[in-house]
Amino acid sequence: MARTDPRDVARVEGRTVLVTERERDAVPPRPQNGAPQLGNWMSPAELERAVQERFPGCMEGRTMYVIPFSMGPPSSPLAKLGVQLTDSPYVVASMRIMTRVGQHLLPALARGDFVRCLHSVGRPLPLREPLVNGWPCDPERTLVAHVPDRREIISYGSGYGGNSLLGKKCFALRIASRMARDEGWLAEHMLILGVTSPSGRKRYMAAAFPSACGKTNLAMMSPALPGWRVHCVGDDIAWMKFDAEGGPPARAFSWPATGFRDPEGVPIDAIIFGGRRPEGVPLVYEAFNWRHGVFVGSAMRSEATAAAEHKGRRLLHDPFAMRPFFGYNAGRYLAHWLAVGERAGARLPRLFHVNWFLRDPARPRHFLWPGFGHNARVLAWIFGRVEGEDTAQATPVGLVPREGALDLRGLPGVAHRQLFEVRKDFWEQEARELRAYYEENFGEDLPREVMAELEALEGRLKKM
Repeated sequence: MARTDPRDVARVEGRTVLVTERERDAVPPRPQNGAPQLGNWMSPAELERAVQERFPGCMEGRTMYVIPFSMGPPSSPLAKLGVQLTDSPYVVASMRIMTRVGQHLLPALARGDFVRCLHSVGRPLPLREPLVNGWPCDPERTLVAHVPDRREIISYGSGYGGNSLLGKKCFALRIASRMARDEGWLAEHMLILGVTSPSGRKRYMAAAFPSACGKTNLAMMSPALPGWRVHCVGDDIAWMKFDAEGGPPARAFSWPATGFRDPEGVPIDAIIFGGRRPEGVPLVYEAFNWRHGVFVGSAMRSEATAAAEHKGRRLLHDPFAMRPFFGYNAGRYLAHWLAVGERAGARLPRLFHVNWFLRDPARPRHFLWPGFGHNARVLAWIFGRVEGEDTAQATPVGLVPREGALDLRGLPGVAHRQLFEVRKDFWEQEARELRAYYEENFGEDLPREVMAELEALEGRLKKM
């Protein structure tokens, strides 16, 4: 059991940086009234100083491990290679579980096309101070730096998960999202599910949820709806590449998971966004089209959780559940999603939004929706929409299930009206706050198409 210092946490967002020559390539223009929320920039000169302050002698007395690894099956067209240097045996053991590691990758690595990953816990031997909880780290000087132009990751001082396992968030999201933009695919903070209907038909769905919004529960779901089956392909990160001939809408895979050895990945039929909202946001709605779906993803908000540095129950914006993981300017990230949807002949997944966390106004401590295995009822409706079923009605925010279209049998006290109420006052306030958020955090880097979707929402609300 490896227990690290309580200060060595999952999200050290203030010390997680993107290193580019121009700040604008990493983050949108800095807001006038505070620090940016959509990433942190460091110049190459600052990084060099930070490295020289930390790394000389940092592995003294420890074993340095060299880990050649492949993200995905090496034969897959989606796979990417990396090499990590580390002084942590925890990293070695975990990378062998999460990636493909071994000498069989050396011929491919010889071509030089791989991500370079450097990590140290930052505690040379002999120790000058006793360890907290028995596992080495240097939380006061932690730095997790990404250099997308050189495909490099430099991590110092953390022994914790995604800060030290550099194939995970650092490579698979921050560096890979930049690769994806350059090469025309998507690297996303999404689970992948296989959903099988009682008739035996199977569809694959990806889902992006901020922390504590039901992502892991959805990935591991045991359906409460008879005859339906769900299996987890991947529970955290998905790489999606759209087929050129317009065959299956997208091919995707994740690590590690059932069926993750298939070099072709699986076809994605639906993408689901989600958030933890106690009121106002319907249980499920479908985007009108791809552009509207990009707007929905950009507008995601959720109550803050313990996994982030932010405390309390206040609402945080988390576009595409990628706020801590953007590998380049977040405005250009939205533009890339829009561009993916504009490719000629592409068959696109349908886009949806879910909210399992509506609370009963009469009993604020109680949820309106039972959640867990009953979320399969929502997946069944989404499945039907993908299959072409005419089971939706339009609201100003999107397409919600018609009365009776969502199976509520056996759920006493669960009322369709409460689950799908769209209040004008709530959404007008939501639109005002979203406009302010866009202006403050994206500025002129917000794609005009996203602002046009916000204006369209405001226009539909006026007609209610």
